[in-house]
Amino acid sequence: MDENLNQNIPQPVLDVAKNLLDNNFQAYLVGGCVRDLLLKRSSKDWDLTTDAAPEQIIEIFPHTYYENSFGTVGIVIDEAEEDAPWKVIEITPFRVESEYSDSRRPDRVEWGRTIEEDLARRDFTVNAIAINMADQTRIDPFDGLKDIHSGLIRAVRDPDERFNEDGLRVLRAIRLQAELNFALEQNTARAIERNASVLEKISAERIRDELIRILKSPRPAETLETASRLEVLKYILPELEQARGVKQPQAHKHDVYNHLLYTLQAAADKNWSWELRLAALFHDIGKPPTQRKQGNSYTFYGHDVVGAKITKKILNRLKFPKDTVSRVTTLIRWHMFFADTEEITHSAVRRMIKNVGQDNIWDLMNLRIADRVGMGRPKEEPYRFRKYQAMIEEVMSDPVSIKNLAIDGNNLIQELNLKPGPLIGNLLHALLDEVLEDPQLNNREYLLKRAQELSHMNPRQLELLGKAGKENLDQTQQAELEQIRKKYGIK
Repeated sequence: MDENLNQNIPQPVLDVAKNLLDNNFQAYLVGGCVRDLLLKRSSKDWDLTTDAAPEQIIEIFPHTYYENSFGTVGIVIDEAEEDAPWKVIEITPFRVESEYSDSRRPDRVEWGRTIEEDLARRDFTVNAIAINMADQTRIDPFDGLKDIHSGLIRAVRDPDERFNEDGLRVLRAIRLQAELNFALEQNTARAIERNASVLEKISAERIRDELIRILKSPRPAETLETASRLEVLKYILPELEQARGVKQPQAHKHDVYNHLLYTLQAAADKNWSWELRLAALFHDIGKPPTQRKQGNSYTFYGHDVVGAKITKKILNRLKFPKDTVSRVTTLIRWHMFFADTEEITHSAVRRMIKNVGQDNIWDLMNLRIADRVGMGRPKEEPYRFRKYQAMIEEVMSDPVSIKNLAIDGNNLIQELNLKPGPLIGNLLHALLDEVLEDPQLNNREYLLKRAQELSHMNPRQLELLGKAGKENLDQTQQAELEQIRKKYGIK
C-alpha cells in the first residue's frame, strides 16, 4: 500500500488493528473507507474485518457493544470527540452468507475463514478491496482498483445475484455513482433495470436514507433521471414520475417533471441544505392533479396547497422525521407568495413571516430563486424580488427602540412615582440615547438611577434632551435601512 495512504488512516483505527494483531488475530481495513482512501476522500466510517469471533473481539477491547445478528462489534473510542468519524470503529468477523429469501437480509450468517470469502459477498468491486494491516498489502480479487481508476460502479460477480441478495443495492449503486461522480458499468446497469422491482421489499427507512444521500450529492437531478431511466424511480417516488410530460405555460421552458429536476439542481448548485433541496424537488408536485387547459395555455390553481398535501403523504410514507415533514411542506405551501413590492406592504410581509416562521423565511426566498432558475429565467433575482428580500430584512431587523431598554414607562411611574405624560417619553428617549452610545448601560439599576437624576432637570432641558435622543434614534434606524437596501441593490 502507498505509505501516504497509511498516513491518512486515523491513529485510533491503527491502534485497534494493532490490538487485534497483538492477540494473534488477522486485521483488514475493508469497505468504503478503503475506497475513500484510494480516492483521497475523507471517510465517515472505518471498518475492520478479522478472523476473530465476536466473543473474542469483546474480550480484547474494554468498551464495546454488540447488538446485531451479523457479528459486528462496535469499538467505542472514549477519548475521541463526539463527532469524530472514528468515535466508533466497527469490527466484523469474516462472513459467508447464505440465500437471501426476502431480498433484504441473509437467511443465516456464518463466519468465514479467509478475507477472500468475505470480499466475495460484498456489493460492488470498489467496496471489495481490503488492506492487510499486518503488512499494508492490498487484497483486490475483483479488480476494484481498476474500476476506481476507470470511474465505474460494477457489481461483484453476478449483478442479478447481488441485487436479489439485498434489493437496496439497486438504489445504492445509483447513489454511489452520484457521490463519486462515477458511471454505472453496462452489465450492472442492465441488471438494475431488470431487478428494480425488488425495491418493493425494502423498508421505507432504508430507501429514505439513500434518497437523502442522493439529495446531498453534487448531481441529484442527473441521478434521479438515471433512476427513472433504469425503472427505479417509480418504486421510490411514483408521484415524480407522474409529472413527466405535464405541460406548462410559455413562461416555463420545461414540463413539470424536468422543471422539478432543474429546480432541485439549482438548489444543489447553491449548496443549500438537503431539506431545501427536498422542497425544491416537490414544490410543484401538486401541478399534475390540478392542471386545467385554458385556451392555448394551462392553469394550476391551488397546486401549492395540493402539493403540500401530496408531499406530506410522500414524506410520511418514507418515514421522514416530523420536523422535516413540517418544514418542507410549509415551504411548498407558501412558495407562491405574492412578491409585487409595488402593491404589498410591510404588514403583508410580516404576515408571510408569521405563516412560515422566522427560521424558514430565508429558505422560502431561496426556494423561489431555485424555482426561477428551474424555469429557465435569465435573472434569478429580479429587482422586485430583491426589494421583497429587503422588506423582509427591514421587518426582521427590529431596529433599536425604547422597547429594547431594560425598563419601561410603567417602571418609571411605579418606582419613581412619576406622573404619566410627556415627561416619561422624554426620559426614555434620553436614556436610549445614552444606551446607544454605551450598550453596557442598559441595565435596570443604572437606568432607574439615571432616570431619577434626569427627572430633576429643568422640564425644557429634559424635553430638548429627549428630542435629541429621538432624532439620533431616527438617524440610526435610517442608516440601518439604507444599508439593507444598498445590500440588495435597491433605492
